[in-house]
Amino acid sequence: MPLTSTVETLSRLSQFDGMMATAMPANAALGPRPDFAMPPKPTARFPRTLRLLRHADFERVYKQGRRHFSASITVFYCPRPEEVSPATTTSPTSVQSGLRIGFTVGRALGGAVQRNRMKRRLREAVRMTRPVAGIAADVVINPKKSMLSTDFATLQNEVSRAFNLIEQKLSGKSVQEVSQNKIAETRKPEAGSRS
Repeated sequence: MPLTSTVETLSRLSQFDGMMATAMPANAALGPRPDFAMPPKPTARFPRTLRLLRHADFERVYKQGRRHFSASITVFYCPRPEEVSPATTTSPTSVQSGLRIGFTVGRALGGAVQRNRMKRRLREAVRMTRPVAGIAADVVINPKKSMLSTDFATLQNEVSRAFNLIEQKLSGKSVQEVSQNKIAETRKPEAGSRS
């Protein structure tokens, strides 16, 4: 076979491929989206406003705060001080309500994979328990080595108990009042429904 016929054949094939590419849209090869396909899930994130980010805040919580111990976590908490606005140095601004939460996982607890898994589990447990919005405080949660083998429901229960205790200690309410308020909030009927 002569060399020129091979080049001509190859050029014809590349022209054919170009025509096919322009004739069919890119997503047509995949077909239409089926009706039973799940819609995209909304992102459930741990918002930045609820996170403790600055090193100075972590240090303040460790030095001035109180501690709560449980089986798989240690919780440090401290009321948030009033911040002074730069425009008016004499009047303090209103304190943002709600807990800001930070996590510290030391290298003694394992390698990077184990430490990251601990942080993910803690972040999800905090996100699912929805910390109290009424109290302005900073919280740092330190996991223990036993947290890796703890059931997630148990971990979530420990985080919830820690938040209830923080609310009780910082607001001066009794344990019964805090738990009754939580139950009442979860049992509120939706607007338009009969109860």
